[in-house]
Amino acid sequence: MSVKHAILALLSSEPSSTYQLCKRFDASTGQSWPLNIGQASSTLQRLERDGLVVRDDTETDGESGGQPWRLTSKGADDLQVWWERPVVAEQRGRGELVVKLALATVTPGVDVLALVQRQRSTTQRTLHDLTRLRRHADDFVGQLVLDHHLFLTEAELRWLDHIEGTLGRRAEVRSDADAAIMAEPSLVSNAKGRR
Repeated sequence: MSVKHAILALLSSEPSSTYQLCKRFDASTGQSWPLNIGQASSTLQRLERDGLVVRDDTETDGESGGQPWRLTSKGADDLQVWWERPVVAEQRGRGELVVKLALATVTPGVDVLALVQRQRSTTQRTLHDLTRLRRHADDFVGQLVLDHHLFLTEAELRWLDHIEGTLGRRAEVRSDADAAIMAEPSLVSNAKGRR
């Protein structure tokens, strides 16, 4: 998710202080991706350095959290390019869970099935929490964001079920192969010779 472009989009509708931007960001994402003030500040400093935002000359009241930021014409152009560019999932499959499970399958001594079960338990709790939040979301934006999280979480659960099923089938195949070897004395001696 691009915090840079989220800030530019928020500033395109009205100048805002860093504090206001954080509040508006949280509201626009249904409170599901909190933006801390430090991240917002460092992003705004980079945007200012790049000429995409400037501090507004007007001073605001104490509640707004300081001098507001304003979008520059260069910032508006950059934002327009972002609006027009489709989102492409870059480096799909490099999420921590995917990498963790991939490495677990090739690392001796890791109980992959236990890892999958622990992850499923955590993902089911997340699904429960998201469902509860979605039930109480009364604005369109919050519903849209929470629906996205729900669909991704449901997909992760289906993927974990698939992994568990695959592990079960592989274990059955190995069991059948071991049983076949044990049933044939010549195969047992050949298997011992290969070790």
